Amino acid sequence: MNEWLANHLLITYLLIFVFMSYVYNKVFRTRKLPVLKAAIVYVLMAIGSVMLLVFQIVGLPIVLCLTVAIALMFLVRVRYFIEKRSGNRPT
Repeated sequence: MNEWLANHLLITYLLIFVFMSYVYNKVFRTRKLPVLKAAIVYVLMAIGSVMLLVFQIVGLPIVLCLTVAIALMFLVRVRYFIEKRSGNRPT
């Protein structure tokens, strides 16, 4: 998979940027920022995505790590949903 990602740099860059944006929005964003500040944050994330793309090309599994992070975030969300549903039932 790393070889395929190394051959398709634009797709790899977009995956890294989208995954980073998702993690930022779900974990680090506590309130809505003004438009200019939000634009600055996303520009900095785009620059950081270039740096992570370089690490991916060198051989580090950046896309895989971001995928695992998002999968773990999904599992936590499912767990909270199940706990919420089981807490509402009369015992």
